[in-house]
Order: sequence, then C-alpha cells, then structure tokens
Amino acid sequence: MATAALIIFTIVTLFAVSSLTASAETPFVVARKKASVLKLKSGAERVSVSIDIYNHGSLAIYDVSLADDSWSTDIFEFVAGNTSNSWEKLDAGSHVSHAFELESKEKTTYYSAPAVITYRIPTKSKLQVAYSTPIPALETLAEKAVAHKLDLAKKLLAKYGSHVSLVLIVALFVRIISSPSLKSSATNAKKRH
Repeated sequence: MATAALIIFTIVTLFAVSSLTASAETPFVVARKKASVLKLKSGAERVSVSIDIYNHGSLAIYDVSLADDSWSTDIFEFVAGNTSNSWEKLDAGSHVSHAFELESKEKTTYYSAPAVITYRIPTKSKLQVAYSTPIPALETLAEKAVAHKLDLAKKLLAKYGSHVSLVLIVALFVRIISSPSLKSSATNAKKRH
C-alpha cells in the first residue's frame, strides 16, 4: 500500500513539475506606442508614431503582425510609412520597432486606440493577441504659446538652475562676509569723530 501511494505521489509530483515548467516557457509580449507632435515652419504639424514590440518571454514567437488602424484619414494624412507591418520571427529577449509619420489636417484633440499585435507560438495553434500601451490625447494645430513659454522656462531652469543657485549662494556668502567689515568700519569712523 505504501509503495502504491508513493508511486501515485511521484507521478502527481512529476506531472505538477512538468506543467509548471511548461507554463514558464512562454512568450511575454509587451508593446509600447509613442507619439509626438512636431510643429513645422509652414504651420503644419507632423505626428511621429513609433511602436516597440518586446518579447520578454523564454520562447520565440512567429508570424508577428502589427496593425494600428486607429488614425482617421479625415484628420490625418500619411506622410511616411504605413500603420501595419509584419515579421517572420521575434526571438526571446529581443525587440522590433516600427515607425510612421502623419500630418494633421485639422485642429482637434485626438485619442488613438492601442495597436494590435498578433503572433503564433509553437505550443498553441490559436493566434495570440497583444495590445500596445495607449497614448495620451494629442492636441493638433492647437495654440500653445503660453504652454510653450512655460515649457521654455522649465527647460531653462532645468538646464541652468544649478548654475544660478551657485552664483546666488556665492553672492550671499560674499555679502555676509563683507557685512561685518562694513559695520566695523562704520563704528570705527564714529569713534574717530
């Protein structure tokens, strides 16, 4: 009896360990979507979109396909690239990038949906789906004069703030050091009179 229980326990343990190791050997796809708005000298605005796809898992993925069809042709005109791409294989621990540019046709606040990534893994026949991170709302052709000045002040403060602080501290130190000598020379002048 004890040996039969031991054999059953061993089989169950081996089954549990094998299922745990099988689940540990899976791909883990992360996709990051970024967009930035660039104002051109002509007054138009270009939206640069880049999508990075990372395979953080332990298995390669195959037939990787990217589709980002959330950009309305009524609002944007395609300038460079396209919104879809495909790759034959993405090894474990590697990444691929895709970028395209759009030009805004009208003033709006635009919300883009996440990009859709489909792929196959060797252990499953069903097509797997992943989504990219969403991007914040894009304001195209908006008046940004006040915000631009504030951003400029922030950039200057970040770049030269430590230098200004150092100069002010040195000036304060010189003022403190020279103050007692000015007071003592004033009291010496009063004593002489």
